[in-house]
Amino acid sequence: MTDVAEGWRAVLGRVQAAATRAGRPGGSVELVAVSKLQPPEAIRAAYAAGARAFGENYAQELRDKAEALSDLQGLRWHAIGPLQTNKARYVARSAHVFHALDRLEVAQELSRRRTGAPLAVYVEVNVAGEASKSGIPPAALGPLLAAVRPLPGLALVGLMTMPPLAPAEEVRPLFRALAALGREHGLAGLSMGSTHDFEVAIEEGATVVRVGTAIFGERPPRGAPA
Repeated sequence: MTDVAEGWRAVLGRVQAAATRAGRPGGSVELVAVSKLQPPEAIRAAYAAGARAFGENYAQELRDKAEALSDLQGLRWHAIGPLQTNKARYVARSAHVFHALDRLEVAQELSRRRTGAPLAVYVEVNVAGEASKSGIPPAALGPLLAAVRPLPGLALVGLMTMPPLAPAEEVRPLFRALAALGREHGLAGLSMGSTHDFEVAIEEGATVVRVGTAIFGERPPRGAPA
């Protein structure tokens, strides 16, 4: 697992360098290691190298890994994929942060199921208007935020987007648009940027970037033995 540790350190260095170029202070960008479909041993290797935030797309995989790795102190789970209402209980129980809120009924179920510290929540915005992507259109953002803010057990912290898979400079305007929406609605958190475009996202104000392949390498196919 030496490659995982090296990958983590290399990406962290790039995050810090991008923040410096953008004139931002150290520690202003959180790096989430996207560990979906990776075995627990890979997560342990990244943890040993200093990673503490890990992102999972599938609610049941998050549940299982949270249990298997419960001995790792200070580890924070980020649920980053779309969530069905009937699986909200897994995220409510195991996650520290949820990045993909796009429906009020999911927020209500998370609120009902959450105990202990509030679950930090990002609303996913489909800035590019892609039919194949989750997230709400920008015009629907205000009403959803107004409905989610009063819910107990949730802390609305920011916005998230997943832009098209395209060269980083082509998606820069989408990151810029999400940042403008955040300012408009008084939300400082911006979860945007992945392996191929996270440096541009940081330049446009990302406070959280979600990086998997550059840390862990290519992920195994879903259903492959760990």
